[in-house]
Amino acid sequence: MTAAPRIARTTGDGRREANAATVLRTVLDHGPVARRTIAELSGLSPAAVSRQCTDLVRLGLVRELPELVESIGVGRPQIPVDLHTGETEGPVAGGVHIGVPGSTFGLLDLRGRLLARSAFPHDGIAPGDLPHRILGALRTFLADANRGRRLLGVGAALGGWVDPGPGTAVRHDALGWHQRPLAAELARGLGGIDVRIDNHARAIAQSEILFGRPAARRSLVHLFVGNVVDAALGIAGVVHQGPGSGAGDVAHLPVPDSTAVCPCGRSGCLEATASNTAVGRTAVRRGIVPEPDAHLVVDAAAAGDRRADRLLRERARSVGRATALLLDILNPDLVVVTEHSSLVNPDYLEEIRGAAIDLSHVCRDPERIVSPHAGTAVLPVAAGTVLLNPLFKSPLATVDR
Repeated sequence: MTAAPRIARTTGDGRREANAATVLRTVLDHGPVARRTIAELSGLSPAAVSRQCTDLVRLGLVRELPELVESIGVGRPQIPVDLHTGETEGPVAGGVHIGVPGSTFGLLDLRGRLLARSAFPHDGIAPGDLPHRILGALRTFLADANRGRRLLGVGAALGGWVDPGPGTAVRHDALGWHQRPLAAELARGLGGIDVRIDNHARAIAQSEILFGRPAARRSLVHLFVGNVVDAALGIAGVVHQGPGSGAGDVAHLPVPDSTAVCPCGRSGCLEATASNTAVGRTAVRRGIVPEPDAHLVVDAAAAGDRRADRLLRERARSVGRATALLLDILNPDLVVVTEHSSLVNPDYLEEIRGAAIDLSHVCRDPERIVSPHAGTAVLPVAAGTVLLNPLFKSPLATVDR
């Protein structure tokens, strides 16, 4: 891995770091873009923009594009700059989403675009052995996919209670992990590179803020419905963590009209009603699929099985009813729902929207209920964003560590 060049930085009020972040974010949003235009868009002085572009070029995050020179006929021609991306060049970030049935690996460029991905099933692997086995597969994936580009680090996203500060999986009941120092384990196994972890609902929310729809930067709620069910809240571009980074546990949010029995002893909890595990078990009980796998149910519905379609629409309406509660409590500009069937078939997203609008007291614009911008690549893109988000907030400090 090629080391980044070191750049001397001023301390004090951190204005240079803040200015670098502003320039980098402006290039993300508008590049290729001339320095003069960056100054106009960001409010920074042309001199400050020039200094920060010089630093960012040296760090390999931004590159000049002389073949796209702008000229208005007066003064020096303006050489546009853009993020340093490409199929075979530019720095990259690794990502790993650790799910219950399997993990997904990804390699992202600086725009959050997925360059490569791979799946790693967890079949037959004990929870205690899982980090070691994931590491081996991840090392192989990165070696095959990276093609000599500079690897900035790896982001990891997973369900349950995750504290990104110390890099700890505080509680993941489905995997049997408690107070597991996951980031340190992964970093050691990857040769000491930068590894950051976060809850997958927060990671997807941050991905929407960084790379997705503009409304996400004002306010959003993200609802993740998989084998685990959790949520995240973002306000003014910041994803809420809460004390101990425990925010987002909505597994026991009550779903109106649901009678599903939950292990907590109550009935009608969201996870017991709508999780992949619950859908898989119901599908087996109804004779739709031979084993409790929600993805098989989605495949069966796509193949024309009306029973599978009916079950997925039931799940979508349950998710919509829970979405209505979140809308009424928080009334965000955007509600992002990550749920597999609605990612592959927009008809199920319409079911979610319909149920939400029927029950919500504040939402009359169903278009603000959306699927993630990354579509079916949402999980590896979110995982990589766990690594990229700090870079866009503090590019000089993050790359020159």
